Amino acid sequence: MSNDAMSNDAMSNDMPDDEIPDLSISAEKLCFIITKAREFDVKDVVTDPDDASNPADDAMIAVLEDHRDDPVVQELSAVINAMSEDEQVDLVALTWLGRGDGTLEDWDELRAEAARAHNRRTAAYLLGIPLLADYLDDAISQFGISCEGEA
Repeated sequence: MSNDAMSNDAMSNDMPDDEIPDLSISAEKLCFIITKAREFDVKDVVTDPDDASNPADDAMIAVLEDHRDDPVVQELSAVINAMSEDEQVDLVALTWLGRGDGTLEDWDELRAEAARAHNRRTAAYLLGIPLLADYLDDAISQFGISCEGEA
């Protein structure tokens, strides 16, 4: 998403454009995380832990199960773990914002609390939150960012 597109989207927000807080995470990275979180959210419990048959015989159901070695979890964890501390703090604060723990006007307080709570388990914490993708999507929309049309 271009900066011009983000600025135009931000104008539709209730806050004046110059009062919307800056994020340390790019729109592209946020959209990638949301996409991967959506892939993770559709996972179901493992129904056949000792499955040794051909995946085609099982209608590829294992792809939708939450296995320990799930590549979506590994990829999402790697991206979050590779983020700077500021980016991780913003990501947690965005999750809380989207969950309804505050409003955009409360951003500084949400971010300060996320900074106080920051530790090395950010990825595990976030992956343990049901509806993570929805919360992040709701939060970024308040910043005038949309993942519509992102691939």
